[in-house]
Amino acid sequence: MLEIGRINTLQVTKQVTFGLYMDGGEAGEILLPKRYVPEGTIVQDWLDLFIYLDSEDRLIATTETPKVMVDECAFLKVVAVTPVGAFLDWGLPKDLLVPFNEQDRPMEVGRSYVVVVTVDDATNRIMASSRLHDYLDEEADEDIEVGQSVELLISGQTDLGYKAVINHDYLGLLFKNEVFRELKNGDELTGFVKNIRDDGKIDLRLNADKKSTVEELSEKILQQLKLNNGTSQLTDKSPPEAIYRSYGVSKANYKRALSSLYKQRRILITHEEITLSEPE
Repeated sequence: MLEIGRINTLQVTKQVTFGLYMDGGEAGEILLPKRYVPEGTIVQDWLDLFIYLDSEDRLIATTETPKVMVDECAFLKVVAVTPVGAFLDWGLPKDLLVPFNEQDRPMEVGRSYVVVVTVDDATNRIMASSRLHDYLDEEADEDIEVGQSVELLISGQTDLGYKAVINHDYLGLLFKNEVFRELKNGDELTGFVKNIRDDGKIDLRLNADKKSTVEELSEKILQQLKLNNGTSQLTDKSPPEAIYRSYGVSKANYKRALSSLYKQRRILITHEEITLSEPE
């Protein structure tokens, strides 16, 4: 079945002076304009093509890949605002429409917004919406587990922290007091599911669970000590900002790693420095 707004594998049925016609099944023949036809393509060849609607609402194919597809989220810039809505640059000749009633707040030219891409059931047109809560789940289901690694897209801020899109499907929260770096809307990063609340809401963290974080960080500290003649002035008394600049972790996790290494008698700790017990 043809998927509008996605990559489809279609067969060439006819060659004309202005391009190729592809077999769209029940949707009929779909034009691949000449400028997109790969050199040497002939009738009966199969091509991977993105399908969308042209300016006259006709199905059309392209070998170009947009910045985002249907059922995905992205951070896109507004290039125009017209009486029908805002238009976003998504990497195709026809810009992506966000109708006014799909804007969480009025969009402005030149600014970028996190949107979800969908197909309007009434018109079959591809559109975007910044009303993420209308399209993404805010409660976890069987696809989400505590400790799971997930891809995040920062979509906003609250008094508690940063709102994030999870794997293009869910909305979750990174607590501000557990984030030790500046985050902005549109930032893409890997995170972990910290907790699933009784109401199904998803809490996130940027680091893995404490045990694996401490083990991984301990190895990094040892490697850094070995590269620095067995010493470091970054102690458990150092400012959190300095620790984050060096290792990208919180001071609490850094202190846990130092404590673990000390208990293993692999380092010595003073107020001024840490050193390898047996410098290499």
